[in-house]
Amino acid sequence: MTTRILLLSFYYPPDLSAGSFRAEALVDALRAELGDQIEIEVVTTQPNRYHSFTASAVSIERLPLLTIRRIDVPAHRSGIRDQAQAFASFAFNALKITRKRKYDLVFATSSRLMTASLGALIAKRNGSALYLDIRDILVDTVRELLPSRLGQLAASIFSTMERWTVKQATKVNLISPGFLPYFNTRYPGRTFTLYTNGVDDLFIEPRLSLQPSNPSIRSDRLQVVYAGNIGTGQGLHQIIPELAKRLADKVDFHLIGAGGALDTLKKELARVEVENVRISPPMKRDQLLQVYQHADVLFLHLNNLKAFRRVLPSKLFEYAATDKPIWGGLSGYACRFAKKRIKNSALFPPCDIEAAILALQHLEIQKTSRLEFVQQYSRRLIKRKMALDVLQISPNYIGRSPRASLSTPSEHDPLITDTDKPVNTS
Repeated sequence: MTTRILLLSFYYPPDLSAGSFRAEALVDALRAELGDQIEIEVVTTQPNRYHSFTASAVSIERLPLLTIRRIDVPAHRSGIRDQAQAFASFAFNALKITRKRKYDLVFATSSRLMTASLGALIAKRNGSALYLDIRDILVDTVRELLPSRLGQLAASIFSTMERWTVKQATKVNLISPGFLPYFNTRYPGRTFTLYTNGVDDLFIEPRLSLQPSNPSIRSDRLQVVYAGNIGTGQGLHQIIPELAKRLADKVDFHLIGAGGALDTLKKELARVEVENVRISPPMKRDQLLQVYQHADVLFLHLNNLKAFRRVLPSKLFEYAATDKPIWGGLSGYACRFAKKRIKNSALFPPCDIEAAILALQHLEIQKTSRLEFVQQYSRRLIKRKMALDVLQISPNYIGRSPRASLSTPSEHDPLITDTDKPVNTS
């Protein structure tokens, strides 16, 4: 009997987003598992992740037993209002598209809760099983990113929405084990799976062809690369300008990306009058891999906010696969994870200039094999296990259960501590 699955993701390739790559990997794993016994309909948006990056994609893409429907949404620059308008357009059209269709299972991957809530609404309306993939905790984030009173009001509203959404779900996966104390506190007695991000094949396959840098021809100036979103959450405007100024005689920074804080970053760079920072627009991952190969150090940073103490950035997995030294401003679970599992990573408290300079001095500027990490966190393997887990809740599926894996740690993982627990969100 055919299993019919609706997959909701606000981003999907060719869009550039951790969520889009995660969704595509799951689709591939589901199709590999069930073959012609599965029909998948993906409802997503036309590429819109970055205002400065455009990619063409057909509105309806039909493949054997797979249909991808891309909805046009208003252009946005990562502001709250324009993002809300973009999601409202997506939600309205997704509800319209799915109104008369029947699904055995709805899968929704969501970073800002809203796609998860949309999935819950569609599943409830259609009487389908629901699998949620939670990639962030919006309740915590809005409390800190918005002004005090507005943040408290938004957190209260989204807290109620989160409870309703999670209540509708047959299963809930948390992308970061650091989320577990938060969800265990709010939903006692509920079991959560922990299928994390992983390393894509793109970053694994070229490994054998990469040659170590030749110290005799390498520039005396360190080439430091950051690639990813440039928003308030990354806080680059609070670290890069002053850090670049302090290291003007030693380091060149190349920042690749876009986001809501890009203009603020540019203004700060102009204010401190640094000339060793170059900014490039987002680029495709095959191009990005070439940039990584020529870098000396890969840089990562999250803003100094409590909400980010529980996250596990997808960029950590991507960076680790390159064998390059990793220099990062991280706290909480991500910091503990990198220290324990990623060799040759030098970490410092977010936004701490002095600590960042000291951490850089402790890096070994050379390639470091992380083969064990890459094998353990292969996205293909993680998604295969997650696909089997997703299929367990389909009424039409009869198959094997996913095996336990180190890539899905339990609540007893020593990296999970009480410091990850949330403030009161009621």
